[in-house]
Amino acid sequence: MGLAPKTLLKPIVLAGLLANSGFLFADTDTDTKEVMEEVLVTADFRDTSLNELAASVQVIGETQIEQQEARHIEALLNLIPNVNYSSGASRGRFFQIRGIGERSQFVEPVNPSVGLLVDGIDMSGIGAAATLLDTQQVEVLRGPQGTLYGANALAGLINVKTNEPSDEFTGKLKASVAEFDSHQLSAVLSGPLSETVAYRVAAQTEQSDGYMENRHLGRDDTANIDEKTLRAKLRIEPNEELRLDLTALVVDVDNGYDHFTLDNSFNTLSDEPGHDRQETQAVAAQLNWQFSSTTVLDATLSVANSDMEYGYDEDWAFDGIHPDGYSSKDNYIRERDNTTADVRLMSSEQGRIFNGSSDWLIGLYVFDQDESLRREYTYLANDFLSDFSTERTAIYTQLDSDLSDVLVLSAGARFEKHRNSYSDSNQVNGSSDENLWGGKLSLSYQASDSSSAYALLSRGYKSGGFNTDGTLPAEFRSFDTEVLWNYELGYKLSGEKHNLQLAFFYQDREDVQIKSSNAVPRADGSTEFVDFIDNSANGESYGLELSSQWQITEALDAFANVGLLETELNDSSLSRNGGEVAHAPSYQAALGLNVDLGRGWYTSADIQAKDEFYFSDSHNASSEAFVLFNAKIAYRKADWELRLWGKNLSDEEVRSRGFGGFGNDPRNGYATSEYFQFAAPRQIGVSGEYRF
Repeated sequence: MGLAPKTLLKPIVLAGLLANSGFLFADTDTDTKEVMEEVLVTADFRDTSLNELAASVQVIGETQIEQQEARHIEALLNLIPNVNYSSGASRGRFFQIRGIGERSQFVEPVNPSVGLLVDGIDMSGIGAAATLLDTQQVEVLRGPQGTLYGANALAGLINVKTNEPSDEFTGKLKASVAEFDSHQLSAVLSGPLSETVAYRVAAQTEQSDGYMENRHLGRDDTANIDEKTLRAKLRIEPNEELRLDLTALVVDVDNGYDHFTLDNSFNTLSDEPGHDRQETQAVAAQLNWQFSSTTVLDATLSVANSDMEYGYDEDWAFDGIHPDGYSSKDNYIRERDNTTADVRLMSSEQGRIFNGSSDWLIGLYVFDQDESLRREYTYLANDFLSDFSTERTAIYTQLDSDLSDVLVLSAGARFEKHRNSYSDSNQVNGSSDENLWGGKLSLSYQASDSSSAYALLSRGYKSGGFNTDGTLPAEFRSFDTEVLWNYELGYKLSGEKHNLQLAFFYQDREDVQIKSSNAVPRADGSTEFVDFIDNSANGESYGLELSSQWQITEALDAFANVGLLETELNDSSLSRNGGEVAHAPSYQAALGLNVDLGRGWYTSADIQAKDEFYFSDSHNASSEAFVLFNAKIAYRKADWELRLWGKNLSDEEVRSRGFGGFGNDPRNGYATSEYFQFAAPRQIGVSGEYRF
């Protein structure tokens, strides 16, 4: 499945044609806009213009989120070059950037490779809560964020930023109905409480029967969606030097999980359908205070509690389907408590050093997480219990220096103390204590007011740990720290009606952490899987990312995003022939158009394409290459809008998760097979919106 030279050439030619033909995208309203608005990346230490940031970053704005009818972050990820996600649940909760990232979690504790922040609240590894209620933009920073975020951002960072309280009273009501008995309702209210205090409250509920049908139970709602989100924000600005933002978030997910079948269809036979639940309550406080003419204090404190329950019918069938059949159910109940504090001192405009040429910052980061697990499993005489805790303390610094009118040098470093401890009911205990470091060095060249180029060297890290299953051989009980070196060259072009970002990267991975699974047959024909993490010798990846935008005419804008990726693991004992890593498609592309038809009418359409990729590093089950087509036609007046939309209009069958190397069907003697979970088929819906 690796890219042959001719295969690699075609997307490169496509990217070049798109970049030179002006077939680009402006993430703007369908109303006429003479000038493309500047996009700010808020995930960086300072709010920074997208075109000035020396990194490969994708920003999906509010307009494009609405164009995609996206309710959850998984609905956006096909638009973003070299970003993928893993299902294996009701939602994609694990993410991969440039082929790096977790794909599942069962018994073993996980230190995520891709960080996920929602309004400064750490949601890494629990992406089911990443609903998109009242979201301003989603930012994806590709490549290691060793200075910015540390151990949980080896591959990159996803930052979800929701809308802030407004100075004037405003509100919005949105509703939609669609196939599979799907309906959604949301409301937003925002405005001032006084001259110095403003508020914003948003609520959303989404429900659907889902697209699976349980033939055994005669039900079509065993893979349902039932999600509620409530967010309240308060902004306090007593003067120009001080701002305090308070956020409270509640997410209640009570989804069904009944997706795997013995015949790889949309018709299940399970008698004990599973579930995918998450209740998250979180609060965050963000302070920005210029307490002197030279120095700004920027601080974030967040606390989050998440109760999760994930379970499934392991035999995917009903008791009695065959004389040789078995019946088994697996259920994982987790409670996670997170506390995060991030405090930094930064220079103001007057506080720049070295004759006013350099911005500086220094920060302290503290992270504490406790996670408890109860596993209820048919083959366990007693429930399995475990406790896992992580403590991270880091100091970091960054200096951004103007070497000349056109050259900017940025240097950052982060030093982190990382502690893990683990214990379980099988008397397995372990702990680790590591000193880790990461950083970056970049040089930016401003060729003109509209174009720039950069070179970036960055180092990321992910802590080592231990495997929890006491039956594993001694050599597999622990694994080492992984280190990632990223080398990147980029070019950015911006103007009143166009925007382009192009990045070439090469990544060198040391002591690659690889998840493997031992399949152990039982006497009753079922299979036990023992997951563990081990280190491959090393690995590498390289590719490119193109994001392009263009306002072609007053009535027409378009976008084109392309990602190319080659990966390799240099350890034949842990990887398949050729060494290609899992969840690393060789190409991704997204093309779209928005057309103002006049008199309040507009239409939009996009195509999303992705190459095949392996689902795991331990077997050869893979997805298939696919192309999705989405379209919408809408009518808009001053304060209301009505939209008719369709997703996956060609009804493409898309594999979203897969297993191989074992058999689960007693009717064919448990012959080894491949099994797949599928993404949603074609769906048609209507959405309405009223603004006041």
